[in-house]
Amino acid sequence: MTEEQKALAGLFYQADEPELEKERIRSQELSFDYNQIRPADRAGRAAYLKREFGKTGERIRIEQPFHCDFWKRVSVGEDFFANYNFTILAGNYVTIGDHVMFGPNCGIYAAGHPFSVEERNSWLEYAWPVTIGNNVWIGGHVSIVGGVTIGDNSIIAAGSVVTKDIPANVLAGGNPCRVIRELTPEDDEKYKRGYQK
Repeated sequence: MTEEQKALAGLFYQADEPELEKERIRSQELSFDYNQIRPADRAGRAAYLKREFGKTGERIRIEQPFHCDFWKRVSVGEDFFANYNFTILAGNYVTIGDHVMFGPNCGIYAAGHPFSVEERNSWLEYAWPVTIGNNVWIGGHVSIVGGVTIGDNSIIAAGSVVTKDIPANVLAGGNPCRVIRELTPEDDEKYKRGYQK
């Protein structure tokens, strides 16, 4: 088994293996180049993402700065938006559905390190996939770790750390993130009335 095959199987792999390191450097170059595209050139930024990601929808927007490794392991659906300082560590596949929005300073961390000091110090890593369904809203400063699935239509509150699966149609938040309640049609009523103290 190659180190990449081990990574994609969710096993420990040697993170400093030459081929993986080469791809990691290439990813850093891609991120650097993407962040140099002028902000007003939205079409150019979208074209860059469509060319380098594994899959995208037609409408995609990621504000700069953006950092990603293993770009080809990232798939996003139609009408994707991520705000400033979005980071994806795609040690394994990251799959995001249609109509998904991320607030600023969010990260998806599909790669992790062993608890064992000896294994960690020998540059072993593991990588587990992340799957996010359709119509999901991720608030600002949310961290999502490997092995997590977030169901359709759910909202993750700002500042959450998602360490376990979140079902569909719920509001979830906290550290660790947990289901707060199911979403209802009444949830938007207070916003329709405007800001009130």
